Amino acid sequence: MELLIRIKMNENLFLRDPESTELGRKIVRQSILLIQEMGFEDFTFKKLAVAIHTTEAGIYRYFENKHRLLVYLVTWYWNLLEYQVLFQINNLTDSELRIRKVIELLSREMEESLSGNDIDYKALYQIVIAESNKVYLTKDVEANNKAQLFKPYKDLCARIADLFTEFNPGYPFPRSLASTLLEMAHFQYFFMNHLPSLTDFGKEKDTTKLHEFLEVLVFSNIRNGK
Repeated sequence: MELLIRIKMNENLFLRDPESTELGRKIVRQSILLIQEMGFEDFTFKKLAVAIHTTEAGIYRYFENKHRLLVYLVTWYWNLLEYQVLFQINNLTDSELRIRKVIELLSREMEESLSGNDIDYKALYQIVIAESNKVYLTKDVEANNKAQLFKPYKDLCARIADLFTEFNPGYPFPRSLASTLLEMAHFQYFFMNHLPSLTDFGKEKDTTKLHEFLEVLVFSNIRNGK
C-alpha cells in the first residue's frame, strides 16, 4: 500500500520542525536506524552527528535532548497508526468487523512504504515495540502530558474505546481495555521474539497466534461486560 501522508506534529516536540529542512529530515530518518540498531540507551546525538556528517550542535537546534527525539518518533508512529485505523475501518459498518480490523493492524508490522516517503517504518515499529514505554515512564510525565505530547496515543486509545462501546454500550471498561490492548500487542510481540517462555507462541514466532490471542482478550471482555 503506497500512501502519501503529511503528519502534523505537536510543535512542543521540537525546537525547529525537522521536516522543514534536509538536515532535519536526515536527523529523523537516521535516528530511527541507529536507535533500532543499538537501542535507546546507547544512542547519542554524538553518534547521530557522525552518521549524518553534521555536528551535535546542529542536532540540538532541532531537539533539546534525545528523549524528546524519541517522543517525536513514537508520536509519529501513533499518528500514522491512527490514520491506518481510520483508513481500514472507514467502509466497515459492522462494529465487530471494525474491532477485528484494528486488532489485525496491531498484531503485524507496519508496512515499509506506507507513507510514500523514505522513513524505514519497519525499524520504527521495532523502536515502538522496544522503547515506547520510555516515552511516558518518566518524572516529567505530567508536564509532558500538559504539553499534549501524548495526545495522539490518547486519541488512538479513545477511538478504539469508542469501538468497544459501539459493540457493547454496557461494557464498563472501554478505555482501560483499549490501552491494555495497545500495550499487550507490543509486550507479547517483544516476548515472542526475545523472551519466548512468556508467551504461548514464542516457539513458532507466529504473529497469527498473537492475533488470535488479542482477539480472545478483547472479545471475551466486551461480550461479557454488563
